Amino acid sequence: MANTAQTSQADLKKSHQSPLLPVDNENSSLTKLIKAYLPKKEIEKVWEAYRYSEKSHRGQKRQSGEDYINHPVSVACIAARFHLDSHSIQAALLHDVVEDTESTELEIELKFGKQVSSLVAGLSKLEKVKFQDANAAQAENFRKMLLAMTQDVRVILIKLSDRLHNMQTIQSLNKNKKTRIAQETVDIYAPIANRLGLNNLYQELEDLCFEVLHPVRYKTIQKAIKASRGNRKEVIEKILKEISDKLHAVEIKAEITGREKNPASIHRKMLKDQSGFNQINDIYAFRIIVNNNNECYSALGVLHSLYNPIPGRFKDYIAIPKANGYQSLHSTLLGPFGVPVEIQIRTINMHQLAEAGVAAHWLYKTKDTHVTELQQKTNQWLKRMLDIQNDSTDSLEFLEHLKVDLFPDEVYVFSPNGKIFALPKNSSSIDFAYAVHSDVGNKAVSAKINQVLAPLRTKLSTGDHVEIITSTLAKPNPTWLNFVITGKARSQIRNYLRSAESKDLIFLGEKMLNNALNAFHIHSSAIKQKHWKKLIQDYHVESKDEILIDIALGRKVNVMVAHQLTSSLDGVVGNKKQTKMLDVITIKGTDSMAIKLGSCCHPIPGDPILGYINKEKGLVIHTHDCQIVNELSLEHDRWVNVEWEPDSEKLFNVRLSVLVVNERGMLGKIASVIADSKSNIDNVSLQDMDGSPFATLNFVVQVRHRLHLAEVIRNLRKITKVNKIIRNKNYKD
Repeated sequence: MANTAQTSQADLKKSHQSPLLPVDNENSSLTKLIKAYLPKKEIEKVWEAYRYSEKSHRGQKRQSGEDYINHPVSVACIAARFHLDSHSIQAALLHDVVEDTESTELEIELKFGKQVSSLVAGLSKLEKVKFQDANAAQAENFRKMLLAMTQDVRVILIKLSDRLHNMQTIQSLNKNKKTRIAQETVDIYAPIANRLGLNNLYQELEDLCFEVLHPVRYKTIQKAIKASRGNRKEVIEKILKEISDKLHAVEIKAEITGREKNPASIHRKMLKDQSGFNQINDIYAFRIIVNNNNECYSALGVLHSLYNPIPGRFKDYIAIPKANGYQSLHSTLLGPFGVPVEIQIRTINMHQLAEAGVAAHWLYKTKDTHVTELQQKTNQWLKRMLDIQNDSTDSLEFLEHLKVDLFPDEVYVFSPNGKIFALPKNSSSIDFAYAVHSDVGNKAVSAKINQVLAPLRTKLSTGDHVEIITSTLAKPNPTWLNFVITGKARSQIRNYLRSAESKDLIFLGEKMLNNALNAFHIHSSAIKQKHWKKLIQDYHVESKDEILIDIALGRKVNVMVAHQLTSSLDGVVGNKKQTKMLDVITIKGTDSMAIKLGSCCHPIPGDPILGYINKEKGLVIHTHDCQIVNELSLEHDRWVNVEWEPDSEKLFNVRLSVLVVNERGMLGKIASVIADSKSNIDNVSLQDMDGSPFATLNFVVQVRHRLHLAEVIRNLRKITKVNKIIRNKNYKD
């Protein structure tokens, strides 16, 4: 099969190399790129834009010391690899002249036309406007970017090219600035690239950010990958040959390639599986490109007959494409020597779309239906963003909704007429209702999930058939804000509540606050005017009513307000003596609230932790990598920074899964080592593996802190025939 054109990560990496020749030279990098697809007349316009940009930036230097013009030229090279039109390439060359030189938007429009001027305006950074803080400035910047993007998607394609080159050349900046830019990129720009299907650009942004934010981990994984290449070379070659021979035998013509997973994705998998690099076998994936859909499924059947598929590791993104238009069959097989083999099977058109995403419209100049569908989905997403920003009162709220909408994990559910809806993971029935239509969400009273009545807060799973039951008398409930996930649902609910009369909101806010006070066993009459006066000063508002309205609208969490109101009362939440009587752990930074340890992650001293204010349970402590942190990440007001109190003598339960050779006396040896390590065994169970010489012993041991746990594990590893030890956080006491 002939190789197809694609914008690979190697191509993208070339683009950050400083151009040695002027762009209007026939041998320059940019001219070579645009000559491949632009007519001569358009190339001359690009040269004209280059000459204008070079003259405007003349004398300016980047922090690396190189001439500033190298940056816009490199951005234009990246954009040219997507075969963007000449207007886009000109805008890429001119994107900083309005902000950094004396040129004006009007001058750009008169010289290069309205299209180029509009693109440059969309790309221009914020003018110097006074904001309350850096977060507000960042949020407003993204809001402006998304608004420009809704008018013309080329804006974001050039913006992403700009951000990629900035990340490629970030090493010359100071540490604080590097960290800020990398965090901003991984939070917003990389997910946008993923959302638009720009797979290679997304992966490179992700890797560059990982290198900046976690340099030691990045170098360690890179070193491990390099060391493993020699060991795995024979296995990879064997797998490639066996797949090729098997497909050739059934006369399926295919292009087969093996690729190495990027360090960031390997690190993510290590965190997810709580494993070390040596336990990650599938760091290589194999891509099989065939001619049509039928051959995709035929090839899958052939490979499943060659290697045994691993249960639960098959996904059909051809029948149900991802929201960004991505299509492929994914399966993980058990290959030779017991090595997991991850395969992706797709057609040529699917591959083009997977590499170029929304840019395929320019890159391939095709009328392919997949590209058309992606354009439609992108336009729908951008329209939804526009609706959300109209419903948002400020930029920070809009940024909050945007981050939710860019969340990569999705569930796919069906409406009663069979239409598929892609929603973020952990979405509820009310999220689905608003995805169908705003009026359906506003009038929802209950749901039927797979023909069974269910509350609106019920979380949805892939494959669910969902029907929303509505009533003309129903209206949005502010408590929905505690569990809705999607940006559209949150913005619509808040917008409706905002439009309600202030008197109703004050009444509702007071009712919600009283519920929170009751959770602390405090009657509202205990709160005096002096307590309200102090809180009004702390919040910088005019009146108590403003706070109550904010509670009703979900801007402030009722439990947090209740805690702040009662923290100065004697004999209640703020009293340290009573807290100690509750037999809970005092953790620095919690103002002596009652504290519980999350049963979902079982933190112990030494684990990085966060505190979540729960109105029924008080302050619940979770580890940073706990799943609940992702699920509730948008409820910013409920999370507080906490630290362990040093030298705590309390014992904490930890579950250890120990894989051992199944022979007499192993349990006794392990129990003896645990006791010698000054740890207690609270519970033990045996998980026999049928027909296997191995068994898993599940222990609940008691330790003082993380170092104590490390000592226990280190001593257990000294026992011969102990193969693997895992700390299992996801269990119930």
